[in-house]
Amino acid sequence: MRLRDRDAIIVENNIIFRVYGYSHPSKGYICDPEYAPADIYKSREPRTYRTRGKKAYFKFFKDEGLKFVQQNYPQYMVFYEPLHRNLVGVKEEQIIETRQTDIGLQSLLEKQPNDTLLEALHELFNLLLQRSSLSKAHFGVFGSLLHNFYHPLFSDIDLIIYGEDELRRLKEILSTFYGEVGSPLRNEFDSVKSIEGKNWNFQNYSLSEYVWHQKRKQVYAVFHDKESGRTIKTEFESVKRWKEIENSYESKTQIVRKGWIKLLARVTDDKDAVYMPSVYQIEPLKILEGEHADNICRVISYVEEFRLQVKKDEVVVVEGNLECVNEPQHTFHQITLTYGPRYYEQVLKIENQLLR
Repeated sequence: MRLRDRDAIIVENNIIFRVYGYSHPSKGYICDPEYAPADIYKSREPRTYRTRGKKAYFKFFKDEGLKFVQQNYPQYMVFYEPLHRNLVGVKEEQIIETRQTDIGLQSLLEKQPNDTLLEALHELFNLLLQRSSLSKAHFGVFGSLLHNFYHPLFSDIDLIIYGEDELRRLKEILSTFYGEVGSPLRNEFDSVKSIEGKNWNFQNYSLSEYVWHQKRKQVYAVFHDKESGRTIKTEFESVKRWKEIENSYESKTQIVRKGWIKLLARVTDDKDAVYMPSVYQIEPLKILEGEHADNICRVISYVEEFRLQVKKDEVVVVEGNLECVNEPQHTFHQITLTYGPRYYEQVLKIENQLLR
Protein backbone atom coordinates (compact mmCIF):
# COMPACT_ATOMS: atom_id res chain seq x y z
CA MET A 1 0.00 0.00 0.00
CA ARG A 2 1.42 3.38 -1.03
CA LEU A 3 -0.03 6.53 0.44
CA ARG A 4 1.44 10.01 0.82
CA ASP A 5 0.72 13.31 2.50
CA ARG A 6 -2.95 14.38 2.25
CA ASP A 7 -4.22 11.02 0.99
CA ALA A 8 -7.25 9.94 3.02
CA ILE A 9 -7.82 6.86 5.16
CA ILE A 10 -11.27 5.73 6.30
CA VAL A 11 -11.59 3.32 9.23
CA GLU A 12 -14.39 1.16 10.60
CA ASN A 13 -15.96 4.03 12.58
CA ASN A 14 -16.07 6.11 9.36
CA ILE A 15 -13.58 8.58 10.79
CA ILE A 16 -11.67 10.14 7.92
CA PHE A 17 -7.95 10.58 8.55
CA ARG A 18 -5.43 12.51 6.50
CA VAL A 19 -2.02 10.92 6.01
CA TYR A 20 0.45 13.34 7.59
CA GLY A 21 3.82 13.80 5.94
CA TYR A 22 6.20 11.13 4.70
CA SER A 23 7.84 9.56 7.77
CA HIS A 24 5.87 6.56 9.02
CA PRO A 25 6.48 3.37 10.99
CA SER A 26 6.25 0.00 9.27
CA LYS A 27 2.71 -1.09 8.35
CA GLY A 28 1.10 2.10 9.58
CA TYR A 29 0.62 5.82 8.98
CA ILE A 30 0.85 8.83 11.23
CA CYS A 31 -2.34 10.76 10.58
CA ASP A 32 -4.38 13.83 11.36
CA PRO A 33 -8.11 13.20 11.90
CA GLU A 34 -10.08 15.39 9.47
CA TYR A 35 -13.76 14.41 9.70
CA ALA A 36 -15.98 12.30 11.94
CA PRO A 37 -19.58 11.18 11.30
CA ALA A 38 -22.31 12.94 13.24
CA ASP A 39 -23.28 9.78 15.12
CA ILE A 40 -20.01 9.86 17.08
CA TYR A 41 -19.01 13.54 17.04
CA LYS A 42 -20.80 16.88 16.94
CA SER A 43 -19.54 20.44 16.76
CA ARG A 44 -21.42 23.65 17.51
CA GLU A 45 -19.39 25.47 14.86
CA PRO A 46 -21.62 25.78 11.71
CA ARG A 47 -18.67 25.84 9.28
CA THR A 48 -17.65 22.31 10.32
CA TYR A 49 -20.82 20.60 9.00
CA ARG A 50 -20.59 18.39 5.89
CA THR A 51 -23.06 15.99 4.28
CA ARG A 52 -22.66 13.04 1.93
CA GLY A 53 -26.01 11.64 0.88
CA LYS A 54 -27.88 10.87 4.09
CA LYS A 55 -24.69 10.82 6.18
CA ALA A 56 -23.47 13.91 8.04
CA TYR A 57 -19.91 14.69 9.08
CA PHE A 58 -18.16 17.34 11.12
CA LYS A 59 -14.72 18.70 10.28
CA PHE A 60 -12.02 18.99 12.94
CA PHE A 61 -9.99 22.18 13.30
CA LYS A 62 -6.58 22.69 14.92
CA ASP A 63 -5.98 19.84 17.41
CA GLU A 64 -9.68 18.93 17.95
CA GLY A 65 -9.32 15.70 16.00
CA LEU A 66 -6.17 14.62 17.82
CA LYS A 67 -7.83 15.12 21.21
CA PHE A 68 -11.02 13.38 20.07
CA VAL A 69 -9.17 10.27 18.92
CA GLN A 70 -6.84 10.16 21.93
CA GLN A 71 -9.77 10.36 24.34
CA ASN A 72 -12.31 8.16 22.54
CA TYR A 73 -10.57 5.91 20.01
CA PRO A 74 -7.08 5.10 21.35
CA GLN A 75 -6.91 2.12 18.99
CA TYR A 76 -6.02 4.66 16.31
CA MET A 77 -2.53 5.28 17.62
CA VAL A 78 0.84 4.09 16.33
CA PHE A 79 4.11 3.88 18.22
CA TYR A 80 6.70 6.39 16.98
CA GLU A 81 10.09 5.15 18.15
CA PRO A 82 12.13 8.37 17.72
CA LEU A 83 9.85 10.13 20.24
CA HIS A 84 9.28 6.89 22.19
CA ARG A 85 5.55 7.52 22.41
CA ASN A 86 2.26 6.87 20.63
CA LEU A 87 0.96 9.30 18.02
CA VAL A 88 -2.42 9.40 16.33
CA GLY A 89 -2.29 7.11 13.33
CA VAL A 90 -3.75 4.08 11.58
CA LYS A 91 -2.34 0.59 11.20
CA GLU A 92 -2.69 -0.99 7.77
CA GLU A 93 -5.06 -3.69 9.02
CA GLN A 94 -7.44 -0.98 10.32
CA ILE A 95 -7.87 0.63 6.90
CA ILE A 96 -11.31 0.10 5.32
CA GLU A 97 -10.92 2.48 2.39
CA THR A 98 -8.41 4.95 0.97
CA ARG A 99 -8.96 8.03 -1.20
CA GLN A 100 -5.92 9.22 -3.07
CA THR A 101 -5.75 12.84 -4.04
CA ASP A 102 -4.50 12.35 -7.59
CA ILE A 103 -7.08 9.68 -8.44
CA GLY A 104 -9.81 11.81 -6.86
CA LEU A 105 -9.09 14.75 -9.12
CA GLN A 106 -8.84 12.68 -12.29
CA SER A 107 -12.24 11.18 -11.50
CA LEU A 108 -13.78 14.65 -11.09
CA LEU A 109 -12.25 15.97 -14.32
CA GLU A 110 -13.31 12.95 -16.36
CA LYS A 111 -16.98 13.44 -15.48
CA GLN A 112 -19.33 15.84 -17.17
CA PRO A 113 -19.82 18.59 -14.56
CA ASN A 114 -23.34 18.63 -13.17
CA ASP A 115 -23.15 21.51 -10.68
CA THR A 116 -21.63 24.99 -10.47
CA LEU A 117 -18.58 24.02 -8.39
CA LEU A 118 -17.52 21.24 -10.76
CA GLU A 119 -18.09 23.55 -13.73
CA ALA A 120 -15.83 26.12 -12.04
CA LEU A 121 -13.21 23.41 -11.41
CA HIS A 122 -13.17 22.49 -15.10
CA GLU A 123 -12.96 26.13 -16.15
CA LEU A 124 -10.09 26.78 -13.75
CA PHE A 125 -8.11 23.90 -15.22
CA ASN A 126 -8.76 25.08 -18.74
CA LEU A 127 -7.21 28.43 -17.80
CA LEU A 128 -4.19 26.92 -16.05
CA LEU A 129 -3.38 24.37 -18.71
CA GLN A 130 -3.78 26.84 -21.59
CA ARG A 131 -1.16 29.12 -20.05
CA SER A 132 1.43 26.65 -18.77
CA SER A 133 3.29 23.43 -19.53
CA LEU A 134 1.59 21.70 -16.60
CA SER A 135 -0.89 18.87 -17.11
CA LYS A 136 -3.80 17.47 -15.12
CA ALA A 137 -1.50 14.70 -13.88
CA HIS A 138 0.48 17.28 -11.90
CA PHE A 139 -2.53 18.04 -9.70
CA GLY A 140 -4.69 16.43 -7.04
CA VAL A 141 -7.68 17.41 -4.93
CA PHE A 142 -8.36 17.25 -1.20
CA GLY A 143 -11.00 18.42 1.26
CA SER A 144 -14.72 18.22 0.58
CA LEU A 145 -14.27 17.70 -3.17
CA LEU A 146 -12.23 14.54 -2.55
CA HIS A 147 -14.88 13.15 -0.21
CA ASN A 148 -17.88 14.22 -2.29
CA PHE A 149 -19.55 16.21 0.48
CA TYR A 150 -18.93 19.64 -0.97
CA HIS A 151 -21.65 22.30 -1.33
CA PRO A 152 -21.84 23.65 -4.92
CA LEU A 153 -22.61 27.18 -3.73
CA PHE A 154 -20.31 27.49 -0.72
CA SER A 155 -17.36 25.08 -0.87
CA ASP A 156 -13.82 26.06 -1.81
CA ILE A 157 -11.56 24.44 -4.39
CA ASP A 158 -8.68 22.71 -2.57
CA LEU A 159 -6.00 21.48 -4.95
CA ILE A 160 -2.61 19.81 -4.73
CA ILE A 161 0.41 20.41 -6.92
CA TYR A 162 2.90 17.54 -7.05
CA GLY A 163 6.62 18.23 -7.16
CA GLU A 164 9.11 21.00 -6.52
CA ASP A 165 9.60 22.03 -10.15
CA GLU A 166 5.87 21.85 -10.82
CA LEU A 167 5.20 24.20 -7.92
CA ARG A 168 7.72 26.69 -9.31
CA ARG A 169 5.99 26.64 -12.71
CA LEU A 170 2.56 26.98 -11.11
CA LYS A 171 3.64 30.01 -9.07
CA GLU A 172 5.00 31.66 -12.22
CA ILE A 173 1.68 31.31 -14.03
CA LEU A 174 -0.31 32.40 -10.96
CA SER A 175 1.90 35.48 -10.66
CA THR A 176 1.14 36.30 -14.29
CA PHE A 177 -2.61 35.98 -13.68
CA TYR A 178 -2.40 38.12 -10.54
CA GLY A 179 -0.75 40.92 -12.50
CA GLU A 180 -3.34 41.09 -15.28
CA VAL A 181 -6.21 43.56 -15.22
CA GLY A 182 -9.55 41.77 -15.20
CA SER A 183 -7.98 38.37 -14.51
CA PRO A 184 -10.36 35.72 -13.13
CA LEU A 185 -7.58 34.72 -10.71
CA ARG A 186 -6.18 37.03 -8.06
CA ASN A 187 -4.13 36.68 -4.91
CA GLU A 188 -6.47 35.99 -1.99
CA PHE A 189 -4.34 38.15 0.31
CA ASP A 190 -4.46 41.25 -1.89
CA SER A 191 -7.60 42.20 0.01
CA VAL A 192 -8.29 42.75 3.70
CA LYS A 193 -11.42 40.65 3.15
CA SER A 194 -9.17 37.61 3.40
CA ILE A 195 -8.92 38.11 7.17
CA GLU A 196 -12.32 39.60 7.99
CA GLY A 197 -13.76 37.79 10.99
CA LYS A 198 -10.66 35.62 11.40
CA ASN A 199 -10.15 34.32 14.92
CA TRP A 200 -6.50 35.10 15.64
CA ASN A 201 -4.69 33.74 18.69
CA PHE A 202 -0.98 33.81 17.83
CA GLN A 203 0.81 35.96 20.39
CA ASN A 204 4.05 36.70 18.56
CA TYR A 205 2.71 36.83 15.02
CA SER A 206 0.35 39.69 14.10
CA LEU A 207 -2.42 39.53 11.52
CA SER A 208 -0.57 42.09 9.38
CA GLU A 209 2.55 39.89 9.42
CA TYR A 210 0.42 36.88 8.54
CA VAL A 211 -1.13 38.64 5.53
CA TRP A 212 2.29 39.79 4.29
CA HIS A 213 3.73 36.28 4.45
CA GLN A 214 0.62 34.62 2.96
CA LYS A 215 0.48 37.03 0.03
CA ARG A 216 3.99 36.30 -1.18
CA LYS A 217 3.42 32.52 -1.04
CA GLN A 218 1.16 33.02 -4.10
CA VAL A 219 -0.55 29.65 -3.69
CA TYR A 220 -3.69 31.16 -2.13
CA ALA A 221 -5.99 32.50 -4.81
CA VAL A 222 -9.57 33.44 -5.45
CA PHE A 223 -11.18 32.43 -8.72
CA HIS A 224 -14.03 34.44 -10.17
CA ASP A 225 -16.35 32.07 -12.01
CA LYS A 226 -18.36 33.99 -14.60
CA GLU A 227 -20.99 31.30 -15.04
CA SER A 228 -22.06 31.17 -11.39
CA GLY A 229 -20.94 34.67 -10.43
CA ARG A 230 -19.15 33.18 -7.43
CA THR A 231 -15.72 34.19 -6.19
CA ILE A 232 -14.26 30.90 -4.98
CA LYS A 233 -11.33 30.50 -2.62
CA THR A 234 -8.76 28.29 -4.35
CA GLU A 235 -5.56 26.98 -2.79
CA PHE A 236 -2.69 24.91 -4.12
CA GLU A 237 -0.91 22.75 -1.54
CA SER A 238 2.45 21.10 -2.25
CA VAL A 239 2.93 17.34 -2.09
CA LYS A 240 5.99 15.38 -3.15
CA ARG A 241 6.03 13.35 -6.33
CA TRP A 242 6.50 9.62 -5.71
CA LYS A 243 10.12 9.69 -6.83
CA GLU A 244 10.86 12.55 -4.42
CA ILE A 245 9.62 10.63 -1.37
CA GLU A 246 12.00 8.99 1.06
CA ASN A 247 10.62 7.60 4.31
CA SER A 248 12.88 9.36 6.79
CA TYR A 249 11.61 7.23 9.67
CA GLU A 250 14.62 5.82 11.51
CA SER A 251 13.89 3.59 14.50
CA LYS A 252 17.34 4.12 16.00
CA THR A 253 16.92 7.91 16.10
CA GLN A 254 15.94 9.36 19.46
CA ILE A 255 14.40 12.84 19.84
CA VAL A 256 14.49 14.45 23.28
CA ARG A 257 12.71 17.71 24.10
CA LYS A 258 15.03 20.13 25.92
CA GLY A 259 12.84 23.16 26.57
CA TRP A 260 11.72 26.40 24.96
CA ILE A 261 13.86 28.63 22.77
CA LYS A 262 13.64 31.84 20.77
CA LEU A 263 16.40 32.88 18.42
CA LEU A 264 17.43 34.96 15.47
CA ALA A 265 18.71 32.89 12.55
CA ARG A 266 19.59 32.94 8.87
CA VAL A 267 17.90 30.44 6.56
CA THR A 268 20.52 28.43 4.69
CA ASP A 269 18.22 26.04 2.78
CA ASP A 270 14.47 26.15 2.09
CA LYS A 271 13.96 23.38 -0.47
CA ASP A 272 11.68 21.37 1.86
CA ALA A 273 9.79 24.41 3.14
CA VAL A 274 6.87 23.78 0.78
CA TYR A 275 5.91 20.40 2.23
CA MET A 276 4.41 19.09 5.46
CA PRO A 277 6.30 19.01 7.71
CA SER A 278 8.17 22.08 6.50
CA VAL A 279 11.93 21.91 7.03
CA TYR A 280 14.27 24.92 7.08
CA GLN A 281 18.02 24.60 7.49
CA ILE A 282 19.31 27.49 9.58
CA GLU A 283 22.41 29.19 10.92
CA PRO A 284 21.77 30.57 14.45
CA LEU A 285 22.71 34.24 14.90
CA LYS A 286 21.56 35.08 18.42
CA ILE A 287 19.63 33.25 21.16
CA LEU A 288 16.95 35.63 22.44
CA GLU A 289 15.40 33.30 25.02
CA GLY A 290 16.38 29.93 26.43
CA GLU A 291 19.62 28.13 27.12
CA HIS A 292 22.54 27.84 24.74
CA ALA A 293 22.59 24.69 22.62
CA ASP A 294 25.24 23.49 20.18
CA ASN A 295 24.57 22.73 16.55
CA ILE A 296 21.04 24.08 16.14
CA CYS A 297 20.76 23.43 12.42
CA ARG A 298 17.11 23.25 11.42
CA VAL A 299 13.51 24.23 12.05
CA ILE A 300 10.85 21.60 11.46
CA SER A 301 7.25 22.86 11.39
CA TYR A 302 3.97 20.96 11.56
CA VAL A 303 2.01 24.23 11.72
CA GLU A 304 0.18 25.11 8.48
CA GLU A 305 0.67 28.86 8.99
CA PHE A 306 4.45 28.42 8.80
CA ARG A 307 4.64 26.28 5.66
CA LEU A 308 6.43 27.95 2.74
CA GLN A 309 7.00 30.77 5.22
CA VAL A 310 10.57 32.06 4.80
CA LYS A 311 13.25 31.82 2.14
CA LYS A 312 16.93 31.05 1.81
CA ASP A 313 19.25 33.84 3.07
CA GLU A 314 16.49 35.63 4.99
CA VAL A 315 17.04 36.58 8.64
CA VAL A 316 14.18 35.19 10.72
CA VAL A 317 12.79 34.99 14.21
CA VAL A 318 11.86 31.50 15.35
CA GLU A 319 10.34 30.44 18.67
CA GLY A 320 9.34 26.95 19.67
CA ASN A 321 10.42 23.65 21.20
CA LEU A 322 14.14 22.91 21.32
CA GLU A 323 14.85 19.23 20.68
CA CYS A 324 18.02 17.14 20.67
CA VAL A 325 18.13 14.62 17.82
CA ASN A 326 20.39 11.64 18.50
CA GLU A 327 21.10 9.69 15.32
CA PRO A 328 23.44 6.69 15.00
CA GLN A 329 26.13 8.79 13.32
CA HIS A 330 25.72 12.24 14.88
CA THR A 331 23.74 14.51 17.22
CA PHE A 332 22.20 17.90 16.50
CA HIS A 333 19.49 20.26 17.78
CA GLN A 334 16.33 21.39 16.02
CA ILE A 335 13.46 23.74 16.78
CA THR A 336 10.08 22.08 16.32
CA LEU A 337 6.81 23.94 15.78
CA THR A 338 3.84 21.72 16.53
CA TYR A 339 0.71 21.22 18.64
CA GLY A 340 1.30 21.61 22.36
CA PRO A 341 0.69 23.72 25.47
CA ARG A 342 2.41 26.85 24.05
CA TYR A 343 1.06 26.46 20.51
CA TYR A 344 0.16 30.14 20.02
CA GLU A 345 3.53 31.40 21.28
CA GLN A 346 5.32 29.66 18.41
CA VAL A 347 6.48 31.72 15.48
CA LEU A 348 8.55 31.65 12.32
CA LYS A 349 8.71 34.96 10.47
CA ILE A 350 11.03 37.43 8.82
CA GLU A 351 12.65 39.80 11.27
CA ASN A 352 10.28 42.77 11.59
CA GLN A 353 12.67 45.37 10.22
CA LEU A 354 12.88 43.45 6.94
CA LEU A 355 9.13 43.56 6.25
CA ARG A 356 8.25 45.99 3.49
